[in-house]
Amino acid sequence: MKDSLRTGISFGLTSAVITTLGLMVGLHSGTGSKLVIIGGILTIAIADAFSDALGIHVSEESENVHTTMQIWGATIATFLTKFIFALTFLVPVLLLPLFTAIVVSLVWGLSILAVLSYFMAKIQGERPWKIIGEHVLIAIIVIAITHWVGDWVATLGA
Repeated sequence: MKDSLRTGISFGLTSAVITTLGLMVGLHSGTGSKLVIIGGILTIAIADAFSDALGIHVSEESENVHTTMQIWGATIATFLTKFIFALTFLVPVLLLPLFTAIVVSLVWGLSILAVLSYFMAKIQGERPWKIIGEHVLIAIIVIAITHWVGDWVATLGA
C-alpha cells in the first residue's frame, strides 16, 4: 500500500505542477485575464484530477500485480494530491496582481517539483541535483511552450 500511495502522490504532485503552470502561463500570455486563469485552475483541479486518477487506476489494474486496495489507494492519492495542489495555485491569483501571481506560482510550482525530485533521488540512491535538474528542465520546457502557444493564440484574435 505504501508504494501505491507514493505512486499516487508523486504522480499527482508532478501533474498538478506541470499541468497547472502550463495552463496558467498559456492563458496569461493568450488572454491576460485573471477570470480565465481562475476558471482554468478550477477546471484542472476537477477534470484533470479525475482524469489522472482514472489513468493511474487503469494503469495499476493493467499491471495485474496490485491488490484492489493498492489500486484504489493509488487512485485516491492521485486524485486528492492533484486536486489539492492544483487549487493552491488559486491563492496567488486571487490575492496578487496577475503578473506577480504568475511569478509566485512559478516559484511555488518549481519548488514543489524540486523538493519532490530531491526526495525521489534520495529514495533511489541517485544524485539529487541530476534528478532535480531533469525534472525542473522538463517543467520549464512545458511552461515555455505553453507561453509561446498563448502568444500565438493571442495573435489570432488581433
